[in-house]
Amino acid sequence: MKKVISLFVLIILLTSCSEDILTNNPSLQGLRDNLLWRANDVRGYIRADNSLVIVGYFQSEKLILATTSTNSQTYPLGTSDSKKAKFKYSINGQELIYETGIGIGDGEIKISQYDPTNMTVTGTFRFNAEKTTDNPAGDEILNFQEGNFYKVRVYSIDSMPLGTLD
Repeated sequence: MKKVISLFVLIILLTSCSEDILTNNPSLQGLRDNLLWRANDVRGYIRADNSLVIVGYFQSEKLILATTSTNSQTYPLGTSDSKKAKFKYSINGQELIYETGIGIGDGEIKISQYDPTNMTVTGTFRFNAEKTTDNPAGDEILNFQEGNFYKVRVYSIDSMPLGTLD
């Protein structure tokens, strides 16, 4: 009986040990209405005027973050159309679009590092976007908080596929 209890304790100790694995993979994620949202494909694009667009996809969902430059600073949302957040998805074939703009929504995008050598960008974001489609489905406000983008690869605008910003 002593051997069985000792074996049982040993098994519990071995199975309760775990190792947290940290990766340095490019990512875009945040809490969308308090649930984890993580893009499975993310890319950044620099326009000719040095503005930045980050686009993340998860299944049929698309998150777009846009700033007026790649400078490390905080970009307020809800104050202009050049600094904005946009989120698109479908419910039962009905498209929903949420966005920030002049007097629409609020939040911020904060670029903490732009690496022109490796062409990557890192930062954080949070926003409240308003539904801009005339669709009875979905809530009127979409909330993203604790958003992060990490070492997102940045390409020139010439390589941005048509329809990326739609």
